[in-house]
Amino acid sequence: MIHKITVPTPFAVGDVNSYLLKGDALTLIDVGPKTEEALAALTAGIKEAGYALSDIEQVLLTHHHPDHAGCVDAFEQATILGHAYNQPWLTKDEKFLKFHDEFYMQCLVEEGVPESYLDWVEKMKRPLHFIGNRPLQTILKDGDCLPGHPDYTVLETLGHAQSHLSFWSENARVLIGGDLILEKISSNPLIEPPLHKGKRAKSMLQYNASLKRIQTLPVKKVYSGHGNEVYDVYDLLTTRLEKQKERAMKVLDMMKQGEKTIYELTQELFPKVYEKELGLTLSETIGQIDYLMDNGYVTEQRNEEGTLLYGQA
Repeated sequence: MIHKITVPTPFAVGDVNSYLLKGDALTLIDVGPKTEEALAALTAGIKEAGYALSDIEQVLLTHHHPDHAGCVDAFEQATILGHAYNQPWLTKDEKFLKFHDEFYMQCLVEEGVPESYLDWVEKMKRPLHFIGNRPLQTILKDGDCLPGHPDYTVLETLGHAQSHLSFWSENARVLIGGDLILEKISSNPLIEPPLHKGKRAKSMLQYNASLKRIQTLPVKKVYSGHGNEVYDVYDLLTTRLEKQKERAMKVLDMMKQGEKTIYELTQELFPKVYEKELGLTLSETIGQIDYLMDNGYVTEQRNEEGTLLYGQA
């Protein structure tokens, strides 16, 4: 049985969904941000289902973002489970956070972002205090059977986050999908630092691969991280993949007069919001370029300043 709990957040995305999953273990999937309002909503929702916070045996994270991984501290007796990428965020690992800053600074330089915007590196860590301070005790991997819930299989569904997991019950034809599949919008495939130093992941390509993987499953219903449950999943994902290609073609057309930087493309693609949401909009543009590069539509070269330039192939 799945019991839905709607939790408020201080973020533009609005409310987030937590799910109480009953089985051999009483499991709470996602816990909202680390705020008094979120904890009050969780407490009330768990009580409505006939339980108390202390009854929760497992807290399961779909991913590490602050609207999902915040209130882990409130469940002292519970085991915390999730993808390994959650760990440095939950432990506030100083070495990783230093690398986080270095990674994004390098990205901004490569993207051609003006010096006046480089303080965005610090802004990208603003939500950190909304994430709890309980480390993972169990790391889940693709293909694992979900502890306490043998009907559910762990699926690694990266793209929106480098920690993203979904949970699939073939018997019930139900997917607990976090932010992978939302009713109204596509999730933004975010550019995030790798867990271990190396090349960044191509988030848009990961995201598309995750959506295509779900299309191979006979999914009847998706319990999503925000908003209502999602139905008619195959057709919805087909439409979203087509729209992503259309947006990529729009970006390709922007380069018909010559090479451009990621920042210049972002200004054209998001003229009204890029300054306010620089990190999100740059991630989206990079995703479209990764798609175009992967399909042989564009070329990449680096100038003397270290900025990457993209042009039609």
